[in-house]
Order: sequence, then C-alpha cells, then structure tokens
Amino acid sequence: MEYHDKVLKCSDCGSEFVFTAGEQMFFADKGFKNEPKRCKTCKSKRAEGSGGSGSGASRAETKTNCSQCGKETTVPFRPTQGRPVFCRECFQQRRAMGASPS
Repeated sequence: MEYHDKVLKCSDCGSEFVFTAGEQMFFADKGFKNEPKRCKTCKSKRAEGSGGSGSGASRAETKTNCSQCGKETTVPFRPTQGRPVFCRECFQQRRAMGASPS
C-alpha cells in the first residue's frame, strides 16, 4: 500500500499536524487501526501527566506511624487495616534481611 502525508487536527488544542507516510507505515506495521488524535506537543503533555482522565495521575500520600520504630512517616498508599506499615529506613532494613512483611 502506498502512503501519503495527511494533515490531521489535534483533538486537544485544535492545531493541525502532519501524519507522515512513514508514521502511517509504522502504524500499519504495528496493527494500529486508528490515526493519532493529538499533535506531538499535546501527546507529550498527556504522557507527562498534565493531561488525562485522572487515572492515578497523582498518588495519595498518607501520614502514618511506622509499625517497627513508631516514627511518623508518609507512604504513597492508603494503609490496609491489620497490615504493618514501615518507614523508609525500617522497610529497607527488613528488605536487606529478607524478612517477610507480617
């Protein structure tokens, strides 16, 4: 199949961008069925996390106390009741010893 450059319109910013013949060939080789919707600028912004649908773009930081030393710490998840939570130092110490988190 012969490919020709196409001018497409970005769904985010509305600017026009070129979908080159080479890019079309790449899409066909990979089995992609849809043409790109975003220009390179909007695509890279979205990949960095400044765009998107909010699917985990920002992690919940939770303040809690370490189950081993009692020091206040911040963890990037919401602790589950009944499971220990460790500060960075205790976590790395336990990991180095090969201890199972129980």
